[in-house]
Amino acid sequence: METQTVKQTQVLFEEHVQLTGIKEFGLSWDDLNEGKVSLPQQGARFDISFEGELKGPGIEGKIKGVDYLTIRADGRFMLRIHATVITRDGESIALEEDGILIPDTESPSYADLQFNMKFTTASPKYSWLNNLPVWGVGHIDRAMGSVYIRGYSM
Repeated sequence: METQTVKQTQVLFEEHVQLTGIKEFGLSWDDLNEGKVSLPQQGARFDISFEGELKGPGIEGKIKGVDYLTIRADGRFMLRIHATVITRDGESIALEEDGILIPDTESPSYADLQFNMKFTTASPKYSWLNNLPVWGVGHIDRAMGSVYIRGYSM
């Protein structure tokens, strides 16, 4: 009988960001969130910019990017994020994320986040990130414009 080894999940980093801007495409973000307008049949798109810090064992730096958010007609929030991490030692790392936002039914300004994350860099010091499966779990406080994410890997 063959035995299987299960790797332990570890926290790779913690990320704290602030939302810094919203680009609207024909629908007001504020009006939608305040219930003044309904989501159109085709859904809606918003580009949400952010910046903050990422800290963890082996990686630490500033992060800045854009979430190309699509809210589907069924109300599901689909996240597609492109960001750049500039490490404390000046290296650049590209980050792509896709995931979902799950609104809290009891608090309209609070929501949970789940991501698949992919890092890309040619930096020898951080090349270990290139093939690492990473997923993120976190939450957003839309009233405060703050996001907290914890990145995990095996």
